[in-house]
Amino acid sequence: MKHLRAAAAAMASGALLFTGAVTSAQAAPADAYHHPKGAPLKSLAARADLLFGTAVNMDALAEDKTYRKITAREFNSLTAENVMKWETLQPERGVYDFSQGDALMRFAKQNGQQVRGHTLLWHNQLPAWLTEGVADGSITKDELRQILREHITTVAKHYKGKIYQWDVVNEVFEEDGSYRQSLWYQQLGPSYIADAFRWAKQADPHAKLYVNDYNVEGVNAKSTAYHNLVKDLRAQGIRVDGFGIQGHLSTQYGFPGDIPQNLQRFADLGVESSFTEVDVRGVMPMDEAKLNLQADYFRGMLDACLDQRKCTSFTIWGFADQYSWVPDVFAGEGSANIYDESYAPKPSYWAVRQELAEGRD
Repeated sequence: MKHLRAAAAAMASGALLFTGAVTSAQAAPADAYHHPKGAPLKSLAARADLLFGTAVNMDALAEDKTYRKITAREFNSLTAENVMKWETLQPERGVYDFSQGDALMRFAKQNGQQVRGHTLLWHNQLPAWLTEGVADGSITKDELRQILREHITTVAKHYKGKIYQWDVVNEVFEEDGSYRQSLWYQQLGPSYIADAFRWAKQADPHAKLYVNDYNVEGVNAKSTAYHNLVKDLRAQGIRVDGFGIQGHLSTQYGFPGDIPQNLQRFADLGVESSFTEVDVRGVMPMDEAKLNLQADYFRGMLDACLDQRKCTSFTIWGFADQYSWVPDVFAGEGSANIYDESYAPKPSYWAVRQELAEGRD
């Protein structure tokens, strides 16, 4: 671990200071996106055998030329921020709208990029016809199971052979490691998770199939619940290929210093891992110290991934602050991405760039 070993004590307190990396990065030009010197981030990542990705806002992709240019140049993996979720793909029962997802696929193909699928099953962003039908009893439990099977099968088949990783189930545990009392769990019990993986495999045998969640970066009750789940499912002969760590951190909290141990225990199960939704928010207004700490957090997660051979992709959840989801969800916080609202690279951009350039041990 190039930097994590030396900074273990600092990580425990949240005050990471990597040797000289961010200081030298600050001196780099920050004159917006126009002249980033050297190879794009995706080329540096490819040398380390890593897919380096971003979530894509489809409105921005259609309307903002600079956003589109950066998306094409810097990343070799794309994730739909919203347009592959249930409420977009199946707004009416049995009526699918793949138009926006297909537009992302076309953009990726044009630019030689791979696509990460997000998400086949989640408790949020479900269409009203589904949630209201369950609530009023017009959709029975048996019917709900069939609806779930049909949705997973239809979506995975539509993108068969075009998605390299699917988040099959997203956010199924609470912080204490108990099952989230979602619509799916309350109606179908925990068996819905195994069913989802079986159906996804049948529909697209070649995609890597993932569990995915937040607050699972280090070793804790929630990540342990996923470790036990993956172990149990695989013992039943159910294929689970990967553990997805979202990586939504905040500079007001300490950095999880035991990420390497967490990644290793999943590797020991025989599954790969990926950082799937990385951003690092801060309490506004941001100042130099907060921006440097943010850069350290980005670098710490990426370093842990690069140090684990079975960590195969690293995706940031959007790259430009003006399109970030954070201010709408976390009052008083923001500036979570590697470019500011004018597309000027922040210290976190240069920290990520240097880490990718250093590659794997």
